[in-house]
Amino acid sequence: MPVVWIADLKKKLKGDVVFDKETLEEYSHDASIFELKPKVVVFPKDVRDVEKLIEFVNENKKKFPAMSLTARAGGTDMTGGCLTESIVISFTKYFNHIKSIDGKTGIVEPGVYFRDFEKQTLKKGLIFPTYPASKSICALGGMIANNSGGEKSIHYGKTQDHVLSLKVVLADGKEYEFKRINKIELERKMRKRDFEGQIYWKMYKLIKNNYDFIQSQKPKVTKNSAGYYLWDVWDRRKGEFDFTKLFVGSQGTLGIITEAELELVKKKKHSRLIVCSFKTTKDLAEFVNIVLPFKPESLETFDDNTLKLSARFMPEIAQKTGRGVFSLLFSFWREALMVLRYGFPKFVVLVEIAEDREDVLERRIQELHEEFKRRRVPHIIMKDEKEGEKYWTMRRESFNLLRHKVKGKRATPFIDDFVVKPEDLPKFLPELDKILEEHEIKPTLTGHAGSGNFHIIPLMDLEKKEERDKIPIVSEKVYTLLQKYHGSITAEHNDGLIRTPYLDKMFDKKMIKLFEEVKKIFDPLNIFNPGKKVHGDIKYAMSHVKKSS
Repeated sequence: MPVVWIADLKKKLKGDVVFDKETLEEYSHDASIFELKPKVVVFPKDVRDVEKLIEFVNENKKKFPAMSLTARAGGTDMTGGCLTESIVISFTKYFNHIKSIDGKTGIVEPGVYFRDFEKQTLKKGLIFPTYPASKSICALGGMIANNSGGEKSIHYGKTQDHVLSLKVVLADGKEYEFKRINKIELERKMRKRDFEGQIYWKMYKLIKNNYDFIQSQKPKVTKNSAGYYLWDVWDRRKGEFDFTKLFVGSQGTLGIITEAELELVKKKKHSRLIVCSFKTTKDLAEFVNIVLPFKPESLETFDDNTLKLSARFMPEIAQKTGRGVFSLLFSFWREALMVLRYGFPKFVVLVEIAEDREDVLERRIQELHEEFKRRRVPHIIMKDEKEGEKYWTMRRESFNLLRHKVKGKRATPFIDDFVVKPEDLPKFLPELDKILEEHEIKPTLTGHAGSGNFHIIPLMDLEKKEERDKIPIVSEKVYTLLQKYHGSITAEHNDGLIRTPYLDKMFDKKMIKLFEEVKKIFDPLNIFNPGKKVHGDIKYAMSHVKKSS
């Protein structure tokens, strides 16, 4: 039976207000371990619909305290970040327009799937370089909300480095545009007597009064999606102020993004992969620090469990590459010889080199080849970009294979996105292995080795209470270990339901209080995606773990 206020909501909007059983079931899940059933799913048709939604929640919040709004794009979040028991705002149905691609910028709505955007940018020789492994199914609104990164982040940075401006509907129900502004423009904003002016004034005061402390709390790693990025908002030396740095990665907790202007980069004309194999964690960790000075475009890795998974589901991998199974299998003949000579690898590392000039590419490939020979690193140089695509497919599809193909147990992302400095990997990874072995957790491991960022996806039977009970225990131990090495609990997947309760493992209590103050400034009635980024509750999260596969 629908809740009493849905009929009133339907009267206010042009878009679809849906609450049938099938839709609510579909929107109860993302790529995480959680299940939260919303009261209703709204598909807004335009910005005015989004504004009316916020007005409606503001008007009814006192009567219905649990009422809130959670934005959703592709639904590929691995933290429960787009799940709610109240109102989902889904953007892929109507907010899915590429408004322009001009020069090296693109203007998009949040429901645009990355795959569709990429087709258009490639026509102009451009890419949005921060795509994640889920590039075929994720949408740009989610990439911005999570501050996504991926296989090219080592070279191009993360999403926050490529967002030029955002249009956002704030808690007062009005749309505003945010971009980097100078000192004079900031002073003008702070003099405004509206909600936007209050936000600029309050946030400037908060950051100015705590500037040195905030800077001291900035994570000491190259990738981070934890907390609010207060350290990047105000450049005290230049006087510049940029709220896009705050909205990117905020998981829709500060306002609803309706449009984004993105910086694109020129796609390099030529690229090649060198595929390397390693027998131990120590060898892998040491190798990363050897390769980084060569400035690769990508430096990715996956473990033997991922390799075996790909072999097990070779027909699915072949289909994704557009090749027949036997053709794909035959293409691995050099790899088979390497296994016969050196044994089955514990880790495979993909080193991508890219250049605009083919002669420069060949020279750099040869330099690495000579270095690897000198250090006796087993490796194969792919003949061309097309031959290397099979490895990218295996790397990108590993999590989907775990989610959809493995029976009995299910992919359980909960410590899935840690990052430490690459130079700390030789010490950190063995200590991590020890924790996982103590709790009989056998994960697949993939990651962005060049950033020290790894994704651990255990296969667990969540119908068993003893398995579910491991999640908070192992989380506590792993995040305490990360605290020791000054890492981040999430490099690119964000906090959501699963990691928000552990932000105190990364940040001082005073910083947590500042995060809470930021939330209060932007969202005084707590209407935007509550329970994520601040005020996380691990008991609430664990009570919503999906038990069946």
